Amino acid sequence: MTATERFLKYITFDTESDESSQTVPSTEKQKVLGAYLARELEEMGLEGAHMDQYGYVYGWLPASKGREDDPVVALIAHMDTAPRVSGKNVKARVVAYAGGDIVLNQEKGIVMKAAEFPDLAEQVGKHLIVTDGTTLLGADDKAGVAEIFTAVDHLIQHPELPHGRVAVCITPDEEAGQGADYVDLEKLGAAYGYTVDGGPLGSLEYENFNAAGANVTIHGVNIHPGDAKNKMKNACLIAAELIAMVPPAEAPAHTEGYEGFYHLCTMSGDESEAKLEWIIRDHDREKFEARKTVMANIGDYLNGKYGPGTVEMDIQDAYRNMKEMVLPHPEILDRARSAFRAAGIEPVDVAIRGGTDGAKLSFLGLPCPNLSTGGYHFHGVYEYIPRESLESMTEVLVHLLTGV
Repeated sequence: MTATERFLKYITFDTESDESSQTVPSTEKQKVLGAYLARELEEMGLEGAHMDQYGYVYGWLPASKGREDDPVVALIAHMDTAPRVSGKNVKARVVAYAGGDIVLNQEKGIVMKAAEFPDLAEQVGKHLIVTDGTTLLGADDKAGVAEIFTAVDHLIQHPELPHGRVAVCITPDEEAGQGADYVDLEKLGAAYGYTVDGGPLGSLEYENFNAAGANVTIHGVNIHPGDAKNKMKNACLIAAELIAMVPPAEAPAHTEGYEGFYHLCTMSGDESEAKLEWIIRDHDREKFEARKTVMANIGDYLNGKYGPGTVEMDIQDAYRNMKEMVLPHPEILDRARSAFRAAGIEPVDVAIRGGTDGAKLSFLGLPCPNLSTGGYHFHGVYEYIPRESLESMTEVLVHLLTGV
């Protein structure tokens, strides 16, 4: 089975995670795909293939004769999809791309325009897997799952290719920020690993944002508007004042590369109470801490203006930049670069404007840079992945595991 065939199968499973859930995994439906993946690993012949009580899937490919003393390498991907765009009833099709706009949904007038997505110019002559414009595709990260499984299966089918022991781990809840929380590193038994969860083919990622969330609750005083003078404190207006105080040029729409940001994710409320959810990101640790201070100071200012307790500002760290944990192991990065080049792909070091399971795993003791999947425009209806990238990335992983 090819990586493309696997991918098209996996995206038929609805596996959205839920950031507000208190269960593990955050949605029970992730376990449906998890059970399927565990059976697939078992049928391939991997040792110990199973899904644990938390929805994590494990399996181990034994080392070839003579390679038993190689460090165990882990390949990791996640099965869940982002919760804010539906991943249910994905209707994928393969487009032989000759250039220009791609009509995703004629009836609804949903078009992926070449003028708005300049990366399409690089895809002429390839076969793009796209959606019908009503759901995301799921390449983040079912493409990574398909590439890992196909690479491991290739090694099984070609015993003449030497390799060390390989640990496979597929996680739930990465999109909810909890994908690494229940990985059993002792059971995994790896010296280092790679998440396969990146974007365009060839990207090698070992720097990511430092990340925090700021949950803001604003308590207002609601009085009949006819009798509100000097009495009403409109929580929505205070929320608007708070938003205006956050540096507007430092939103995601105005930043790139190593530039950090403040991002307002959700807002709701009325005169009595308003709630805002922000995320705070920066690669630089000092700038990251300064951003959290800015948010806290805005809350303090508004409490001074409207009274103590008006603004509750709960700021919690989510993950840290993995760079400091990966760079002491340059051989891991060199091995990935060599694998890309062996597959005819020039690697490009990319700073992640986000995070991966690898960030948390690196700080838990498993150095774990992130490799490309080949996909584009994750988390939205314009997501796509070239069929050629799925197959090329599988080849990269084979070279990675064999060291050839």
